[in-house]
Amino acid sequence: MMIKRFVKEVVGDLVGRPAENIVDLLDSKKYINEFIIAKKLDLTINQIRNILYKISDYGLVSSLRKKDKKKGWYTYFWKIEELKSLEFLKTNLLKQLEQISTQIKNRETKQFYICEKCNVELNEETALLQEFTCNECGEIFTLKDNQKLLKDMKKNLDIAKEKLKLVEDEIEKEKEKQGKEKEKVLKKEQKEKDKKKAEVLLKRKIEREKLKKLNAPKKSEKKKPLKPSKKVNPKSKTKKHR
Repeated sequence: MMIKRFVKEVVGDLVGRPAENIVDLLDSKKYINEFIIAKKLDLTINQIRNILYKISDYGLVSSLRKKDKKKGWYTYFWKIEELKSLEFLKTNLLKQLEQISTQIKNRETKQFYICEKCNVELNEETALLQEFTCNECGEIFTLKDNQKLLKDMKKNLDIAKEKLKLVEDEIEKEKEKQGKEKEKVLKKEQKEKDKKKAEVLLKRKIEREKLKKLNAPKKSEKKKPLKPSKKVNPKSKTKKHR
């Protein structure tokens, strides 16, 4: 995997080549028990922790710790931070490109002298101060031909540029992947929120219905409708006696 190859290179530059093997055992999605790493690399837990702490100082790995309830000590679990590792490598490559470009410019615009006997190189200013004579052996300095060195420097510059392009492509892929994972998590969280909201609304609805039933009048308490009064027939009225 290209990302791990790049990360191994970064780790090797930071804490030494032997530490590169740790990268093969680390994952970017789940945390790995440090005792498993130590066992597989045949190192002590303190050796593994020292290496991982150094890498952690640059933000290239992250950790979490869990306490053993029985024994009382803490165990650390580690995972690699791929995006941070790639961005760290990108920064280093940009510095490297700048250094090589500066060296190329110096070789193209300035003169350098060499003592062929002592194999010592000096710039023109230093050679002039020494009157173009080696302080060690007394030999006269000769003008150095920079053509081969320039060719090698330009080749290294092209290699570094190609590498930078690959790293930048991997950074974009990793950002896109993390973006999708984040979007997935957000959708899941929103789904959980909607579910809880629906449960709350349903609970409230049930409570309202229960309350409505409790407040509803009982059958025995319902008022009987009044019967309409009979109309009195005027003819049926008793006639008053004179």
